[in-house]
Amino acid sequence: MDWTAVVRQRLATQRLTAEPLASAGDTVRLLLGVQAQEREHALSSLVLRSRVPSIAAARTELDAGSFVRTHILRQTWHFVAAEDLRWLLDLTSPRVEAKEMAYVRKFVPEPRHLDRALDLMGSALAGGRLSTRKELGALMETHGLPGAGEAVGHVLMIAELRGLICGGPIRGREHTYGLVADLIDARPDMPGDGSDGLSGSREASLATLGMRFFAGHGPASAKDLARWATLTAVDAKAAVAGARSLGELEEVQVDGIPHWFSPAMAAEPVAARLADAFLFPVYDEAVLSYPLVTFPSLGDAPRVDGVEASWGWAVLDATRVGLWKRTVHSDRVTVETRLAPSLGRGERRRVAAAVDRLAAANGLPAEHVEV
Repeated sequence: MDWTAVVRQRLATQRLTAEPLASAGDTVRLLLGVQAQEREHALSSLVLRSRVPSIAAARTELDAGSFVRTHILRQTWHFVAAEDLRWLLDLTSPRVEAKEMAYVRKFVPEPRHLDRALDLMGSALAGGRLSTRKELGALMETHGLPGAGEAVGHVLMIAELRGLICGGPIRGREHTYGLVADLIDARPDMPGDGSDGLSGSREASLATLGMRFFAGHGPASAKDLARWATLTAVDAKAAVAGARSLGELEEVQVDGIPHWFSPAMAAEPVAARLADAFLFPVYDEAVLSYPLVTFPSLGDAPRVDGVEASWGWAVLDATRVGLWKRTVHSDRVTVETRLAPSLGRGERRRVAAAVDRLAAANGLPAEHVEV
């Protein structure tokens, strides 16, 4: 399979060119994890793939607990469905935490102090209480523990990776934290209950991870999965093998490298959506998940350089045609685009339509500036 065919199939798999999913939560479940350190951009990624009309509507689902925002899979924020949180943490967090502890020890060198910080969080959030990062940081400081800046962020990440806390409803513009025990249904929705014929919860979890990743991201490679979920190469291969044993995966070769997808979850593109241009946020799953086999670019398409890394990709006909970034004002959304000089007038109109859709998702008029 050539690169263009791979990219086109991924666009359909992720419901970008196929029929959209019903809700933002359904999109999170399809993708299993959605990188979300830029929260509003990540919500707009869910809007792109669903019938949810706006970022505000997607946020309502987040606040209602259909999915949560937390540190999982890698050392960064992700959206993850509530029912998938525990088993993903159990499977992937040990390696992520081992990497994160190198940073934590710079600020909290004594293990007993980290334990004390986690105990304080547990007590402060007991009974369904919610707190912001600033509030939890202030609590840390009153007990002589690091409570500001980068230090408290790393401590909070450990609490998330250990399944103590996760993101709760948004308060104004601020992210809140609550106890996983309070925010997530207490029933452990764990793979490996015996019904799938797999022995051992870790084997079953790896198989489920492989099945779910390739169902939402395929065609993708085992190396893509390993990077995405912080797995060893051995575990990534085991995840592929486990998913194949369930009859869930089909293999295609891309430049001699096996790539996998789920025929059961394959989606057919629809003509109306094939005509769309896409303004993908920097951390969108369609862009970030595939460091090796990704969108081909027009030869004269502008590229991101240095401090301009906040510019996302503008994609048209499964090809990167330029860059974009947005600024949200009280009365409008300004979207700047840098497009390939070779783009024709009709192609530019399609990009302009994507600008209008992005502004509509923000509930504001669009101001499009080509730079």
